Amino acid sequence: MSQQHIPLKLTAGRFVRAVKIFMTSDVGGRAKFLFFALVALFGGISALNVVNSFVGRHFMTAIAERQTAEFIRQAILYTMAFAASTVASVIARFAEERLALLWREFLTRRAIGVYMSGGTFYRVGILGKLAHPDQRIADDINTFTITTLSFVLMLLNSALTVLTFSGVLWLISPLLFIAAVVYAATGSYMTIVLGRPLIRLSYDQLDREAAFRSGLIRVRENAESIMLGGGEQRHANLLLRRFDELALNFRRIIVINRNVGFFTTGYNWMTQIIPVLIIAPAFIRGDMEFGVVTQSAAAFAMLVGAFSFIVSQFKSISNFAVVVARISSLIDAIEEAAQPIKTDLEVVETDGNLAYEHLTLTSPGGQALLKDLSTIFPADTRVVVVGGDHGGATALFRTTAGIGTSGEGRIIRPPRDRLRFLAQRTQLAPGTLRQIMVPAEQQGEVSDDQILALLKQLGFVRVLTVDDLDKECDWSSLLSPREQQIVAIAEVLIAGPRYVLLENADVIFGNELLRDILGLLAERKIACVNFADMSTPQEAYDAVLECHADGSWRWINQGEHSVDQ
Repeated sequence: MSQQHIPLKLTAGRFVRAVKIFMTSDVGGRAKFLFFALVALFGGISALNVVNSFVGRHFMTAIAERQTAEFIRQAILYTMAFAASTVASVIARFAEERLALLWREFLTRRAIGVYMSGGTFYRVGILGKLAHPDQRIADDINTFTITTLSFVLMLLNSALTVLTFSGVLWLISPLLFIAAVVYAATGSYMTIVLGRPLIRLSYDQLDREAAFRSGLIRVRENAESIMLGGGEQRHANLLLRRFDELALNFRRIIVINRNVGFFTTGYNWMTQIIPVLIIAPAFIRGDMEFGVVTQSAAAFAMLVGAFSFIVSQFKSISNFAVVVARISSLIDAIEEAAQPIKTDLEVVETDGNLAYEHLTLTSPGGQALLKDLSTIFPADTRVVVVGGDHGGATALFRTTAGIGTSGEGRIIRPPRDRLRFLAQRTQLAPGTLRQIMVPAEQQGEVSDDQILALLKQLGFVRVLTVDDLDKECDWSSLLSPREQQIVAIAEVLIAGPRYVLLENADVIFGNELLRDILGLLAERKIACVNFADMSTPQEAYDAVLECHADGSWRWINQGEHSVDQ
């Protein structure tokens, strides 16, 4: 489906596994209670439907035979039966929605936990085998829980209807029962033949909707750069092209729905006349009461509806197949991305200095970016790592951060709570500025005045008040990239890690502010490593690591002899 063909057996296995995990989880007890309550309610509703059919039969017979007393008695029973059915149906709907929400909460929390751990979300994007994982988690899990539960309950309801009304219809007329089975089987087969392409088209439609929406989001998030760069028309053309693909696919869905609709609409209309055609002759001969005719019509419709589950619920079934396939592909992508990466790079976390032992990094094409790097970055020092366009310095920054680069050797670094990485483009987490800047364990130790004074010292020109620190906003949208970097470096200064690794800090802050930041880091005994290019001023650093285009490197202690490799 849309370049993804997931084996039915694998998808079914994952579906069963998802249900088992949910039922055996810590919320499994509540889930089982709600499910069995639904089974009982649907059983009660089916029994009430049978009662209604017999009450309706006697009710119509009383009308036909002008029996006033019987008419009133059956009318009261009819009203009571409908009232009971109403209460049972509403409670069943309530229980169904609660169970669907409970399942969605469980699956979403589980998916986010796996997706956001160990860099899985990053590797899913790098592998490129799954389009729009955000939509799969936000929308498809919701659709999966609702559709699956609805699908299972419709199957349950159909099975109960078959069990209860088969006997009723057989008692009225064995011929009518056989006609219902044959009619339903024929209708199901024709619906499958006519509607088979709908599953693939519906799968593609969800991806096209997501692509169109992501394009609109990209325009919103990059409005300023698009405006300044004059790229409005290019983005407009891209959006319109994606919308044209969306609309074309939807037109195909409409055509399939039309073809299926012609058949299913006629099929449903015929269920009203077939039982009358079979039973009416017996009534005309005087072999049956009039109420039996109306009961047979209702029972035939109920039984055919149950047998014709595919006909009446084909769209729901196709949606169910689509969403199960999409959830299956999400699980496939996450499981693949979560697998440990086979590499000759060894990362050791220890509460000591940042160091590299015989580290060699290569590009995807096999070009050596860095050869046999062995060096130690001493604590409480300022080092600049410079490299040209070949990307040796950038590769070293990314590899140290755990973002995959091919190579071999050993990286020794402090634990993540003693190490900070500030990329050239920082994305602030949602929340208040206080939550972003002050670690949870230090919330009571840093005053409002200290936070505001530090921001001002770092050149944060926006005027902030104490109240602004506790406003929960999307700061990544409200603040400029430079302001976000200032907030990020302020968090480093407050948290006080052992090392901070910066990417092109001179480009972000400018040389003058960067010197001030290096001074503040030195005051707090935070070692700083800035990964930059060859043109970066080097006077403010204690040492320089040069990465050359051929993969060789040179360590220079400022004012001392260099170490070449």
